Amino acid sequence: MKISPKVWPYSIGFAIIAVFGFCVATVFIVESANIQVSNAYMTKYQEAEKNANDYIKNRIAFDKKYKITYVPKMLSKESNLAFKVTDLSGKSVPNAKLTLLVSRPETHEYDQKLQSTLFRNGNYIVEHVKFEKKGVWDIIVKVEVGKESRFYNIKVDTRNKIFTEY
Repeated sequence: MKISPKVWPYSIGFAIIAVFGFCVATVFIVESANIQVSNAYMTKYQEAEKNANDYIKNRIAFDKKYKITYVPKMLSKESNLAFKVTDLSGKSVPNAKLTLLVSRPETHEYDQKLQSTLFRNGNYIVEHVKFEKKGVWDIIVKVEVGKESRFYNIKVDTRNKIFTEY
């Protein structure tokens, strides 16, 4: 069986168009992919990576002046979370702004972005945080005091009072 010499240019042209089409399809599929938020800095991974040095510098500057701690307690389906922001001498800082992201480690389906609205007895209290499933939750807190800011990350477990700072 003999192939006509006119078929080869069409075959090569078709192959080039097919490869180009697969490249375009790949770009569209990747663009429509669900980009997850970074659990470290409440932003996309690309932004977190691009600004990582700034976040580290901000944390160092913040830690030279202030300290943040989580006030642990047993968590239920809906709980209040408390955080203490103090200067290095241990005095409460009443003018801090706290923004929280509460999420499950494996999914962003239950994400909640909240802000601290109460300052009582030296604690910043975030009310009505919902923990819809039992188990481990990530809590990412952005603390801002004036121009200083840092991220404070902890893992809490609704089954016990244990928490891990990272």
